[in-house]
Amino acid sequence: MEIDGPINLTTLAKHFSDEEAAYLLMERIRWGNPVEPSCPHCGVIGEATYLQPKGDGRTTNRGKVSKRRVWKCRACKRQFSVLVGTIFEGSHVPLAKWLLAIHLMCSNKNGVSAHELHRGLPVSYKTAWFMEHRIRYAMTQSPLREKLSGEVEADETYFGWLTKHGYGGRGKTPIVTLIERETGEARSQIVPRVTGAKLHRILLEEVERDAVLMTDQLPGYRKAGPDFAEHHAVNHGKDEYARTTRNGRRAHVNSAEGFFSQLKRGIDGTHHHVSEEHLHRYVAEYDFRYSTRKMSDTARTMKAIQQSAGKRLTYREPTAN
Repeated sequence: MEIDGPINLTTLAKHFSDEEAAYLLMERIRWGNPVEPSCPHCGVIGEATYLQPKGDGRTTNRGKVSKRRVWKCRACKRQFSVLVGTIFEGSHVPLAKWLLAIHLMCSNKNGVSAHELHRGLPVSYKTAWFMEHRIRYAMTQSPLREKLSGEVEADETYFGWLTKHGYGGRGKTPIVTLIERETGEARSQIVPRVTGAKLHRILLEEVERDAVLMTDQLPGYRKAGPDFAEHHAVNHGKDEYARTTRNGRRAHVNSAEGFFSQLKRGIDGTHHHVSEEHLHRYVAEYDFRYSTRKMSDTARTMKAIQQSAGKRLTYREPTAN
């Protein structure tokens, strides 16, 4: 079975229902078209031979027929599949179900709950929960990404519900988000406390020095402001939410406020409750969807699949606490 032509919703439907087609799609996404396998053991590219199965297909240790496509590297003589070194490695869930789960998480702007995935695939709730965490891990941005530039908004919010500790931000989890206006990319970090030193460090690590910084009047931003080309702040305390500066720029943090609204609405409406130790993965998921919101659902799904390579997450990691 070969894959010809562009990848669209029609072809995706086939890949989500046929295991062999799912492997072919994964090979095309990860190794290019035409496919040039890269050995995950020795790193040699284009020196692998596809091992043709006998009969109806390969059998597992339990005697079941598997559609897994296996390659053998001529350089190191070791066997591998396209799933080695990805979030799918070591999973007993069929690849076609993985691709469907990724598509569902990428095409629903409020996300998909583990219970909904458990009922729709169908898999056990425990499996659906772990699948979603693996997919969120794939959505996480690379630490080697370029810094944000141009006009960059910076704002913070507090995640959680009213507690015995009080109102406002007390007893809640702070989230700091940066948004580059030109590309629409969002980057969020969970911090223990919102302090001037912490905000200064985040901005210097993530934003180019020649960028234009847009913030509110939080005192923590004052220290970082002089390190950038321009710094404009709006005063929410005086009901100022946007203004035009002397050089014609629009000073506001409305993009960041819109992101926070989507994040909270999605978590409250879809997931209902998220513990603090897992919050960073949910935030990474919403960062990914917001940053790719101008893409089609299909293109966003393909991007998430591409980012699955080089990332492993064992069940012990998200359940360690």
